[in-house]
Amino acid sequence: MQNRRRFIRNSLLTVAGAGLSAGISRTLQNLPETGGRSIIRTMGKTNISLPVVSMGTSSTSNPALIKAALDNGIKLFATAAAYQEGNNEKMLGEVFKDIPRDSFLVLTNSFDIQWIDTPTGILKPGFRQDELLKRARSSLKRLGVEYLDFFTQPFAARRESVIHDQALRAMETLKHEGITRFTGIATHRHEPEAIRAAADSGVHDFIMTSYNFMKENREELGEAIQYAADAGLGIIAMKTMAGAYFDKERTRPVNTRAALKWVIQNNNIHTTVPDCTSFDQLSQNIGTMAEPGLTDGEWEDLYPSSGQHYSEIFCQQCGICLQDCPYNVDIPTLMRSYMYAYGYHNMTLAKTTLTAAGLAGNPCSGCTACLANCRMGNDIRKKIYDVTGIPEISEGDTKDGNYLSYNNSPDK
Repeated sequence: MQNRRRFIRNSLLTVAGAGLSAGISRTLQNLPETGGRSIIRTMGKTNISLPVVSMGTSSTSNPALIKAALDNGIKLFATAAAYQEGNNEKMLGEVFKDIPRDSFLVLTNSFDIQWIDTPTGILKPGFRQDELLKRARSSLKRLGVEYLDFFTQPFAARRESVIHDQALRAMETLKHEGITRFTGIATHRHEPEAIRAAADSGVHDFIMTSYNFMKENREELGEAIQYAADAGLGIIAMKTMAGAYFDKERTRPVNTRAALKWVIQNNNIHTTVPDCTSFDQLSQNIGTMAEPGLTDGEWEDLYPSSGQHYSEIFCQQCGICLQDCPYNVDIPTLMRSYMYAYGYHNMTLAKTTLTAAGLAGNPCSGCTACLANCRMGNDIRKKIYDVTGIPEISEGDTKDGNYLSYNNSPDK
């Protein structure tokens, strides 16, 4: 295992660090692509109006990027207590302390992933409301705010994970005690079922859902989103870039501008939270609102006439592979970690996800052949091997989240 860790560590590749050059700063200040225009939508019964492009922050530790987003009209910032072990919230707090509270909105969650059975999203018996309240107050302290705007229950999947008595009572308490203004769910898996359950709960105010052009269930997902919007819930789209690349070697990039445009074509999507790691990405995301219509070329990039894209990076999170694995390995979480590492170049988030889900080792080391089948045709065993060892990489190697291993052979 030591040799394995050394191989991964020594084969990491870093991408360029972010710095606010004068040229990029001028680009953001002048916004030549947008002319300063934004598409504004209202988050259902919350009555909060905000640009259709917001910002996910899990992949950045750069306060200058957050300041630039604020200066250019971004209002909502989506984080979580688990991101960078709380340091992402602290970084945001350093920016927020110098600006009026009504000039920004913040979304977070403070659930301990160990409370959650991640394949189903159902809370385990160890979940405690008092501990959640304690953790939520810690998020307030790190963010330096007196209240949150949006608080999510993460990894919600099946209906019973949403209509969960203890979880719903905890969410009501968070609102009653003024810790958050609004509560909702975040869902990566079985999204239509979870979304409809949130709309039926009588407690939640919004949903945050995986939604992009690669989702095979996008028609069913769109119908569920319509159901929730009709019930007055705000709708936030995440995972809008579908992994950012189609291949592990990052030679086939997703047209991320077109991908974001595809999402905002749905008028029921009130805002999006694409992760942003550079000023160029920020400028592109904001600029998307000026010309949201998909050109013929962009449509071809997303849905080529030659046939459907094959993606090594994006996992549908359908869970069909779980039916085949005799050891009940949480394959979807491993595949999501693979996307963080090889698509988004966020090794830190991949490491955190694997460790928190108890997937620090190689769960397939005792198998001579993988019985789990991916409906997309991916080699599950090989991809699991590619994320094995990530939790053992030192903090120094992952501190910026901008590292990548290209080791891809189970024979090494």
